[in-house]
Amino acid sequence: MASKKAAQKSLSLAPVLDLNEATALHQQLMGLKGNPLVIDASAVERVGALCVQVLMAGAKSWEEEGKPFTFGKVSDPFMKTMQLIGVNIDHLLAQEAGQ
Repeated sequence: MASKKAAQKSLSLAPVLDLNEATALHQQLMGLKGNPLVIDASAVERVGALCVQVLMAGAKSWEEEGKPFTFGKVSDPFMKTMQLIGVNIDHLLAQEAGQ
């Protein structure tokens, strides 16, 4: 039986990523581990530092496994918070087709 390439998965983030959401976010990421992953942060209105840490740990974990971990869509509040706390995700943003 030929091995198939792992199907790309997606994860839509909640509008509020606060302390209460961190555990759920971690569990969601662990459930998707081993697959290429696209994060949809387009609905995020507020994001706390702990959820940022969970996301960045996820990105590192995927990188160590050689699997893609990208942000397909991000909201302005999400990007502004990332910049404000000094987290650069430019390398994780989905690239336009042909680039």
